[in-house]
Amino acid sequence: MPEVSRADRLQYLRSARDLVDLCYAEPLDLHRMAATAGVSKFHFARAFKAVYGETPASYLTRRRVERAKDLLRASNLTVTDVCMLVGYSSLGSFSTRFSELVGLSPSAFRRASATRGGPPPVPGCFLMEWSRPRPAGAELRNRNPEEA
Repeated sequence: MPEVSRADRLQYLRSARDLVDLCYAEPLDLHRMAATAGVSKFHFARAFKAVYGETPASYLTRRRVERAKDLLRASNLTVTDVCMLVGYSSLGSFSTRFSELVGLSPSAFRRASATRGGPPPVPGCFLMEWSRPRPAGAELRNRNPEEA
């Protein structure tokens, strides 16, 4: 089997990291990430940690918590809604991981963010509508025919 260059290894690791960045809210496991990179899950886990300094699971958790922090700061969604939107199925495990990484519970983080000021939170219904995936070409179908 030919030797993989450092540049090639970085490219396949980036493709898996991009998958996590884009699909953090979906159920992602080591097998799917490794398949995206095109290598075995064991090789992928070792290479990912060697390059990025954390395991793929830790990276996924950190991305989910980063997104949760954004949602808690900027929306009026419940903690449970945020938990589900960032890919957790258990409020308890979400709160535990959030607290371990941030140092505050999700509710305490929201309160602390609110006391620092900033723009008012975006209503959750608007946030859900704005971030909802749309089929390709939907914006063209919904246009006024007189505008075309």
